[in-house]
Amino acid sequence: MSDADKIKVTILPTGAMHADLTWLLIAPSKMLSRSGGTEVKRDWVELPTHVVYIEHPNGQKMLWDAGVPRDWEQRWAPPGFNDFFPIDTVTEDQWLDSRLKQLEIEPGDLDYLVLSHLHLDHAANAQLWAGTDTKIIVDEKEKKGALSFDGYNLGAHIKGDYDGLPLDTIGADTEIMPGVTILQTPGHTWGTLALKVDLADEGTMIFASDSLYRSESYGPPAVAAGIVYDTVAWFASVDKIRTIAEATNATVVFGHDPEQIKTLKTGVGNSYT
Repeated sequence: MSDADKIKVTILPTGAMHADLTWLLIAPSKMLSRSGGTEVKRDWVELPTHVVYIEHPNGQKMLWDAGVPRDWEQRWAPPGFNDFFPIDTVTEDQWLDSRLKQLEIEPGDLDYLVLSHLHLDHAANAQLWAGTDTKIIVDEKEKKGALSFDGYNLGAHIKGDYDGLPLDTIGADTEIMPGVTILQTPGHTWGTLALKVDLADEGTMIFASDSLYRSESYGPPAVAAGIVYDTVAWFASVDKIRTIAEATNATVVFGHDPEQIKTLKTGVGNSYT
């Protein structure tokens, strides 16, 4: 099989935020017990972000998530997220518009933009696809919840990031192209999604987004995050990912793991097939 006949996956880092670890991980090692323990340490940790570009041998192109915004200081100031999640580790070539130029594509060249969920660090650039023919896909419950409120934001959902866009929805696990399947993994939000890609050379990869922030979240045992809409659903989704990963010997790519991202092939011209 030639490379032209294979799915091609490119992981594109889009800069990193920093935040208190508690937002990402409720770590038992940080908790006091009746036997006491050392003084609780606060951890200010890096949260790398990424998008995934997929080129399919059938000619279709897809982007998984839409990255963080250049104007994060202003856009995130009303709810105060600019102080709690500053995007303070990013280079000019990592912003999403720069990444698209590196790929030599325009937003409208994509057949699909699949948003794992509509939080401010995953859907911030979705308006780049306004007025294009690209099919924008989200979970049906995510769309309903993310449009259910009035005002600027509801938690990490900033309505202006996605309001007015023609959001297509899925209500079940869906193979949108041969070998490319969207998985429903709710819990972090109403309708968080993961992405499973079956590659000819590398095998199966599962992009968990915020279904799994970090390797510690995955366990075992799975460790809940500080930002979880439905804890019961979250644990069920982790079990679902684990079951699929074990059955397919998949590589699970976490949403914001600063150590794992260093071990992955990233950037234009450095793809998985």
